[in-house]
Amino acid sequence: MTDQYKPTDAELEILKVLWEYGSNSVRFVHEKLNDTKSSGYTTTLKFMQIMTEKGLVIRNTDQRSHIYTANVKESDIQLQMVDKLVNTAFKGSAMKLVMQALGNHKTSEAELKEIKDLIKKIEKDAE
Repeated sequence: MTDQYKPTDAELEILKVLWEYGSNSVRFVHEKLNDTKSSGYTTTLKFMQIMTEKGLVIRNTDQRSHIYTANVKESDIQLQMVDKLVNTAFKGSAMKLVMQALGNHKTSEAELKEIKDLIKKIEKDAE
C-alpha cells in the first residue's frame, strides 16, 4: 500500500461512515460525524475534497449532490494500521500486541471462541 492510502484520524472517521453506510453525500457524512463530534460542514467538505485528491474516496458528480464512495477497503486500512502498530510499538511482535490487547480489554466468550478457532486454524496450516 502506498503513502497515499494513509488516512489521518479525521479522514479515518469519514471512511468509517462510508464503510458503514455506503456511498453518500457530504451532508450525510457530516450529519453522522456530528452525532459524536461537532464540526463545520465546510470542514467535512474540505476533508472529503482532499481525500478525493489522495485517492481515498471517489466523487461521483452525475447528480446535483456529489456522492462519495470509499476507494479503499476497511480491511486493507486495518491491516496497514495493525502492521504499523506491531512494528513501532511492539518491535514486530504480534504476540506482545495480542497479550496487551487481551490483558487490558474485556473479551466476550464469542470473541474468545473466535480467537481459539483462529489459533487452531493457524496451527493446522503450519503442519
